[in-house]
Amino acid sequence: MISVNPLGCMLMEGLNDSALEQVAGFFRAMAEPLRLKILNVLRSGERNVGEITAELACSQANASKHLAVLAASGLIEKRPRGTSTYYRIRDPRIYELCDLVCGHVGARIGRDAALHDMFAQQTAKPRKAAATKRSR
Repeated sequence: MISVNPLGCMLMEGLNDSALEQVAGFFRAMAEPLRLKILNVLRSGERNVGEITAELACSQANASKHLAVLAASGLIEKRPRGTSTYYRIRDPRIYELCDLVCGHVGARIGRDAALHDMFAQQTAKPRKAAATKRSR
C-alpha cells in the first residue's frame, strides 16, 4: 500500500526500488547549478531559450541541453509559439521543495560557519598566549 500525506501526496517510505529510482532521477535532474538557475529564471514566467541564455549568460547549446533534461524529468514543459519554443514550470510546487532544501543548506552553512568560528577562536587563544610569553 502506498502512503499519502494529508495533502494527498505520496510518501517516500514504502516505495519499491523501481519507484525510488524514479525519485532519484528526479533529484538528479536538479543536481546541476545551471538547471537550478534555469528554474529560478522560470519562477517569473515562461521564457524561450534566447531569453534564458541572455539572463544566465550561457550558450544556447548549453541551455538547450539542460532544458531537455528538465523537460524529460517532468520539471518543465515546453510549448511552441511561432518560431520559438517557450519553457515554463510544470508544477510550481517544485519551488516549495527547492526553498525547503535551500533553507536546510543555509542552516547547515550557518552551523558550519559558527563551528568554524568557534574553532578559529579556540586555535587563536593559544597563539596569543604563546606570543605573550615570548614577548616577555
